[in-house]
Amino acid sequence: MSAIARFFGTASLLAGLATVAHAAPAPYKLDKSHTVVAFKVDHLGYSLTHGFFTQFDADIMYDPDAPEDSSIVFTIKAASINTLWAARDKHVRNKDFLDVGKHPEIVFTSKKIEMTGDNTAKLTGDLTLIGETREEVFDVEMRKSAPSPLPGLDGRVVTGFLIRGEIDRTEYGMKYAAGAVGNRIPIEMSIEIYPEDK
Repeated sequence: MSAIARFFGTASLLAGLATVAHAAPAPYKLDKSHTVVAFKVDHLGYSLTHGFFTQFDADIMYDPDAPEDSSIVFTIKAASINTLWAARDKHVRNKDFLDVGKHPEIVFTSKKIEMTGDNTAKLTGDLTLIGETREEVFDVEMRKSAPSPLPGLDGRVVTGFLIRGEIDRTEYGMKYAAGAVGNRIPIEMSIEIYPEDK
């Protein structure tokens, strides 16, 4: 084999290895049974009301070798809010707060992921809440990534994340009881994802 042939053969091999090493993000599924979307709201300085949403889904493209190339669109059904008090939930669903009749979904669309450590990142994206879209930044911690022993996942690698941040509800036009009921809302999401394909 000539030197030129060997050169091009080696170059092709290296290009193939580079393609494998830098594969594009692949579609991942959200394990809804092990995902929690929770928040806290200050009540007159006396206590913190805890709540969560029970209906949500996500379109996820994830690259474990280059997490910064990943993306997520997370959609929440606003009417699924639950603060463990039916009368309060009914009020929060009306026009004073979430106005779920006009704005049935809360949507977060990622724009940038910046790695801040081996297992931590800043997640920047657009949050759309009651018809208003604003940029928000959340802290992300990868808790674990390993093959799952659970039936049905066929040994696929499951990855768990903890996502934390805080939004100001008044910036989205939610002014009811501002200053009495907390303006700034801490948010915490614990999620598990796994590849769609085995």
